Amino acid sequence: MKLNSFIKVDKESHFPIQNIPFGIFRNKFNPLPRACTAIGEFVVDLALLERKGFFKRILLKEKDIFSEPSLNKFMSLGRKACGDVRNEIQSLFGTERSEIRDNLVLQSECIFHKNEIEMCMPVTIGDYTDFYSSKQHATNVGIMFRGKENALMPNWVHLPVAYHGRSSSVVLSGTNIIRPKGQTKSDDKENPEFGPSKLLDIELEMGMFVGKGNELGHPVSVDEAPEHVFGMVLVNDWSARDIQKWEYVPLGPFLGKNFATSISPWIVTLDALEPFKTSRVKQVPEPLEYLKSNGDWLYDIDLEVKIRTAQSEDSFIIAKSNFKNLYWDICQQIAHHTVNGCNLRTGDLLASGTISGDEKESFGSLLELTWRGTEPLKLPNGEVRKFLQDGDEITITGWCDGDGYKVGFGEVKGKILPPL
Repeated sequence: MKLNSFIKVDKESHFPIQNIPFGIFRNKFNPLPRACTAIGEFVVDLALLERKGFFKRILLKEKDIFSEPSLNKFMSLGRKACGDVRNEIQSLFGTERSEIRDNLVLQSECIFHKNEIEMCMPVTIGDYTDFYSSKQHATNVGIMFRGKENALMPNWVHLPVAYHGRSSSVVLSGTNIIRPKGQTKSDDKENPEFGPSKLLDIELEMGMFVGKGNELGHPVSVDEAPEHVFGMVLVNDWSARDIQKWEYVPLGPFLGKNFATSISPWIVTLDALEPFKTSRVKQVPEPLEYLKSNGDWLYDIDLEVKIRTAQSEDSFIIAKSNFKNLYWDICQQIAHHTVNGCNLRTGDLLASGTISGDEKESFGSLLELTWRGTEPLKLPNGEVRKFLQDGDEITITGWCDGDGYKVGFGEVKGKILPPL
């Protein structure tokens, strides 16, 4: 049965009633951050609806879940409870029930146009892990730095490679990014230098938020993994390639990565993404038993990257990719992350790593799009780019195409400012 809402939704909207994402907002009428969802161009105050008793049957003894300044408490209830709330919201704002549809006073209290509100960081993030799960991306980077014969490190096809990032520098879409400083070393110089990064880059990624965590010493199996995922967001893991190149041996990324990671404000649940599951390529060699993922846990999510320069009022598309290009899926990532007994906690962010496809236009970083700067991008306004310049604004968006509707993530945006 096709879902419809009494709230009018454009067919190109990322937020039809089939979606029901979760976020945190505030407005001039109430400056306290609280939970919300989106339907079309409108935001629904879930805290107000909870106070009026709408979710009492589902939340039972839990109180003020949606009045919290983050979604963590709600997320910790587990996937079933969160899914039941999502289903109830779809029912309340559908065309069949009258409690909200026919109550104009209540609508005025709980429904706001998106231009009337401010989105806030949706989750208190405890830990942040960034994977490296696109075979195309890993191969491209390997070819650049090690040649075709040694493009992939021996471990890459056996396990989901990752590094631990810095949760304190994860920022919400719209936050400006200050160009980082650090040590860099040119190939033609004997000693390193200190200064602003000259090779500032983007990374087109997606991330998943952990809902229900696991106890220390108790791994999450690949089959149990979906029950620990609350939902997904868009991610731009900004990267200073010159700083990263000099520092990464032998322990991996540090200052080249930890200065900023941007996320979109809306979290889209796995239930909303269920119709868009898709199979992946066969994994060769066959993964070890604990990584054998059953079913399809990649999703057909179109991804797009745009740039707007300081000299242009227009934005230009520079890359188009898809989440299904990943080699390691979300269940395998969680299973590997916890197989040693590591405990994930509610609100932890696990990002996919750069998502690149087979064609050049589907590469998810400027490092690849310009092939380490040797093939500069020519923008429609005549400008060229090897890496990001001050004043450049990057916007990443993503969506799934349904039958007459889209399930989308909105966008994650950030503008580069000069170094301090």
